[in-house]
Amino acid sequence: MRGLKEGNALWTKEFIILAMSNFMLFVAFQMLIPTLPVFITDKGGDQLAVALVVSLFTVSALLVRPFTGKALDSMGRRPVLLSGLAIFLFSVFGYYWMASVALVLALRFVHGIGWGIVTTTYGTIVSDIIPAERRGEGMGYFGMFTNLAMAVGPLIGLSVSQSFGYGWLFGISGGLTGVAMILTRMVEIKAPIGMTQPFAAAGGGLFEKKALFPALLALLTGVMYGGVVSFITLFGQEVGIENVGLYFLFNAISLMLVRPLAGKLFDKKGPFWVLMPGGVLTGIAVVVLSYSTTELGLIAAAILFGIGAGSVQPSLQAWTIQRVDPSRRGAATGTFFSAFDLGIGGGAMILGAIAKQTGFAMMYRYSLFAMILYLIIYLFYVVRQSKKASTPKAVSS
Repeated sequence: MRGLKEGNALWTKEFIILAMSNFMLFVAFQMLIPTLPVFITDKGGDQLAVALVVSLFTVSALLVRPFTGKALDSMGRRPVLLSGLAIFLFSVFGYYWMASVALVLALRFVHGIGWGIVTTTYGTIVSDIIPAERRGEGMGYFGMFTNLAMAVGPLIGLSVSQSFGYGWLFGISGGLTGVAMILTRMVEIKAPIGMTQPFAAAGGGLFEKKALFPALLALLTGVMYGGVVSFITLFGQEVGIENVGLYFLFNAISLMLVRPLAGKLFDKKGPFWVLMPGGVLTGIAVVVLSYSTTELGLIAAAILFGIGAGSVQPSLQAWTIQRVDPSRRGAATGTFFSAFDLGIGGGAMILGAIAKQTGFAMMYRYSLFAMILYLIIYLFYVVRQSKKASTPKAVSS
């Protein structure tokens, strides 16, 4: 039996260390998701201040991503990653010393800058070290570590803040960020294979044209994702489901299980066999969620959404990287994540306005239009590409 070529290995030392570093960072981040709003209210903040905790962070991350992508392709990966981690670390430790709500919100904006830098950079570096023929699988496994952090991080954050206070919360979150920084120093970060020019000579704008189409699809999936995660608790209150936490638990489990499988299917059969069924399942999941009035219905929707979204998101990211030159992977990753962030933030705002008029159940049914548009646009693209491939090329004279 012939083994894999050395250049085809996925579980290299660099991949494992990078995945663990990313895991530590995401746990540090997720610890603050359920606890910062309470921290704000304890300092006298109102509902507007709590909303700004989310929006300011998202806006700053969105604004910095294109510039991060450009810097990654012109300055190199390591200096950008370390600068982002340093900003993130400074922000986490700084929360405890902020004397007013206004100062906390200002620091939250800075924190978002660090987050936008590091997440764009991690995505770019991991795309550099994953073998091209196993990119879907590699992105799936890398994302699995992220989902694990999303499952355990909030629980750790709530437990620490309630048992030991905010000082320990920010200290542990900052400590995990420090561990992530140390781990990155153990990774040998080289220029990506196939890069035809040095980092300093890399050209191009802030956005990568070849990444725009998958980024558009990511934006549409972000609209639906933003609606689900932003309002699931309020939806539970509306329909009388008490234990909404079950949604996050089963969603995280299904995400972790499906990502590697969807990645392997992407590598073997191509994007269509993941992006189309994944999109259909995501749409079905939201419909099931909108009609759920019991915990069983909530769990079914969570599993379906986890399978659908867990297939689509990493496959779109892998497809984005597959379409661009190695010298433009930073810009492509920045373009992709900027679109996804815009979808989440914009979707939450638009769907929130709809929910005020219709209720959350009907709002989820309206959100289905984003996924229908995703399916129509992608199907049109596939048909168009198929016609191009079947059209004989003219023989040059």
